[in-house]
Amino acid sequence: MEKLHDTLVDLDQGTPTWFSASARLLPLALLAQFLGAGLALFPAADLWGLHAAVGMAIGLPVLALAGGAVALARLRGFGWWAGVVLVLYSVQVALAAGAEPLLLGLHPLNGALLFAASLVLLAKVERRRAATLRMRGAVDGAV
Repeated sequence: MEKLHDTLVDLDQGTPTWFSASARLLPLALLAQFLGAGLALFPAADLWGLHAAVGMAIGLPVLALAGGAVALARLRGFGWWAGVVLVLYSVQVALAAGAEPLLLGLHPLNGALLFAASLVLLAKVERRRAATLRMRGAVDGAV
């Protein structure tokens, strides 16, 4: 018997919309952060406040992903990557809060790691979605 990947369990129960939406929103919000920081560095220094506000708002999808992976048994397979995202986000906030130049210098590096982890998590969520659609199509086609 073929071992089922842990993100593909209980496909018949689907993936909550809020979980999928959070996985899709997170990389987009992180890209907006990179854009906002770049603009604040060069043409529009007043965008740092927006950068900070969006950075705090990013906590919502991060917490939704981590919480969903812990609270719902069918989403537990996402727990490792959701945990990585949560840890990297927490480090990102801590780095931004520090006034040390070295810590602030690590902020973009950690942001890039956070973005990469969010893309891996999104790929896993989309793989589950595709498998659910295939399963439902096979069931509908058999009727």
